[in-house]
Amino acid sequence: MSGNEDVTHLEEELPLQPLPLDAWHRAKGARMVGFAGYHMPIQYEGIMAEHSWTREHAGLFDVSHMGQLTFSDDSEGRGVDDALEQLLPSDIKGLKPFRQRYSMLLDEEGGILDDLMVSRVGDGAFDGADIYMVVNGATKYDDIGWVIEHLPDEVVMNHMDEQALLALQGPEAGEAMAALVPGTADLLFMQSGLFEWRGVPLWISRSGYTGEDGFEISLPADDAKLLADALCELPQVKPIGLGARDSLRLEAGLPLYGHDLTPAVSTIGADLGFAIQKRRREEGGFIGHARVMKELAEGPGSRRVGLKIDGRLPAREGANIFAGDVLVGEVTSGGFAPTVGAPIAMGWVSLPHAAIDTALEIEVRGKRIAATVAPMPFVPHRYRRKA
Repeated sequence: MSGNEDVTHLEEELPLQPLPLDAWHRAKGARMVGFAGYHMPIQYEGIMAEHSWTREHAGLFDVSHMGQLTFSDDSEGRGVDDALEQLLPSDIKGLKPFRQRYSMLLDEEGGILDDLMVSRVGDGAFDGADIYMVVNGATKYDDIGWVIEHLPDEVVMNHMDEQALLALQGPEAGEAMAALVPGTADLLFMQSGLFEWRGVPLWISRSGYTGEDGFEISLPADDAKLLADALCELPQVKPIGLGARDSLRLEAGLPLYGHDLTPAVSTIGADLGFAIQKRRREEGGFIGHARVMKELAEGPGSRRVGLKIDGRLPAREGANIFAGDVLVGEVTSGGFAPTVGAPIAMGWVSLPHAAIDTALEIEVRGKRIAATVAPMPFVPHRYRRKA
């Protein structure tokens, strides 16, 4: 999950809060910027170097700005599942203990309010909660308000603002994590578990936002420095900033909320229909269901696509996309992809022009550059799945 950064939109109007590891980042030489209400590390050694290190070894990201929520039922029965299946289009009732799913909050018109990760909590974690959810940092307070408005009284939501969230990502993340917490070696992609390290409770999921193997680790904020130090003492691990997180997720074809995903766009057009399992499509009962069913039957008006760009000039968010003289879409994320060795982009394009290999043009700095609709991800995912 789910988490989301945009290095081109980092200005904040409200006073910025420090992350639990603020002093740790500064001591490591991080350049700090404002994002989602927090001082965030954008880079340490440099975005290109940090991007490559994560693709080759393991990078440690501080994503404590994300919203961590739990849901509990104060009565007997499956009140949490029923309530969340009204809010989310995914199959919550079928979610097994220590498993997680990607999902979304939709508005009444089927627009995307946020994307998120939802997990079934096993015995002993988070004070006996039923469900654990991670939402985006920039939208977490809006999400909390929306959820509270639609939750029945018997379901209790807790915002765990005393928890930190770290992400360890890269092909050597499994080896590094197992060196400290051996039990994590058995986790597969989208599995979770409750572990203990030096007396510290760790909720660890095998997931992330880079396309690489890796983990997200929720732990008490007061213990975050202890774990971050221990991980960065391992030869595989270096701290990685917000800048590389954005370029890594773009190469992985993962959308960024607020840019590639907004309330104006739909789940089906965003190519996120996999998050709506068969039973939910058939039964409905979730907010936004009518638009989902309409677009499944008729197709969306436009679609989120990947774009490979000729030359070396990157296309940034907001650049117009043309087919001949016809405006057919807009870039929503873009930049130079270090692993690909060329600029890439993501954007929304009208359906007749969204097929793979369609030739298009993007207007950049007053001139047109050639682009081609490309399959995503741009760099293959390397999640640890069953053989």
